[in-house]
Amino acid sequence: MGTLADLIEIYIKQRLKQSQDQEIELSRAQLAEVFRCVPSQINYVLTTRFTLDRGFIIESRRGGGGYIRVLQIQTDDTDKAAAKLFKQIGTTVSERDLENYLLTFYDLGILTGKQAQVIKGIVQQETGLVEQDKDKLRASLLRAMLCMVLK
Repeated sequence: MGTLADLIEIYIKQRLKQSQDQEIELSRAQLAEVFRCVPSQINYVLTTRFTLDRGFIIESRRGGGGYIRVLQIQTDDTDKAAAKLFKQIGTTVSERDLENYLLTFYDLGILTGKQAQVIKGIVQQETGLVEQDKDKLRASLLRAMLCMVLK
């Protein structure tokens, strides 16, 4: 069984799959009630796992009639989406960004789960050996390994 954040993510993704237009509206309070957690836990999941670089847009309105709208960006061409995402990799990549990129490439079907784990492991191992410029090294290694997979 995964963490609470994992369960919330799975629930939202299942609801998106069931929707006809890849868009759902949720109530933060109702979702928190379903998972018996505080609304800030829902916010955490939305801000860390449903980001633009993972292919999602979040719209939110707070207050009494507030809602959260989750939209999944539809890509007609996976290769174009992968190329666009690859170009977004900057000269520095944080650990969180690394995980987001790998998950997005996995979600697009570009990487297998095993490939994503291997890339993450190698990058973590190599960046653990240096004291400075870890984010630069992380970005360089990520681009190099993705180039091998994307060719």
